[in-house]
Amino acid sequence: MMMLPIHSRFPPMTQRIRARRSPIHGRGVFALADLAKGDCVVRYRGELISHAQADERYGDDGESGHTFLFTLNEQYVVDGNRRGNVARWINHSCMPNCQAVIEISAGGDPRRDRILIEAVRDIAAGEEITYDYGIVLAVPHTAAMKRLWPCHCGAARCTGTLLKRRRRTEGGHARVECKM
Repeated sequence: MMMLPIHSRFPPMTQRIRARRSPIHGRGVFALADLAKGDCVVRYRGELISHAQADERYGDDGESGHTFLFTLNEQYVVDGNRRGNVARWINHSCMPNCQAVIEISAGGDPRRDRILIEAVRDIAAGEEITYDYGIVLAVPHTAAMKRLWPCHCGAARCTGTLLKRRRRTEGGHARVECKM
């Protein structure tokens, strides 16, 4: 397995993707060129904070219905509201063309783990980039809560909400084979 410097693995995003108005919701991110299945589209960036800091900043009741917080691992969250990049504008879809992949630090330092957005199929230039947010909250998923977290993806199999019924496997997968 070959590790490449970040600047080699992540070419300038403006050459591949751009944020603009989205028919799904608010702003979205769109491919400027064709992307192949397996391509690392972008790294999700923002301020690295603890889960406790995230709760202090934004509360832990899940009642905002909007977030740029992305769980990195058991210790940390990436806050795209602060020092975030274009990746924070990627919309959710119930039938996404990308997935979020956690790249585990080779040295075992959880502060060095990274979130990559990877294409799960070929994406045509002009197509909106999406992934399944899979939001899991600590509070029960009531009808009112689902209305706070609506999905507008328009997919044939749309669930109507960004929320997931049960917790996904914690951790993520170390992946450095993404094609650039």
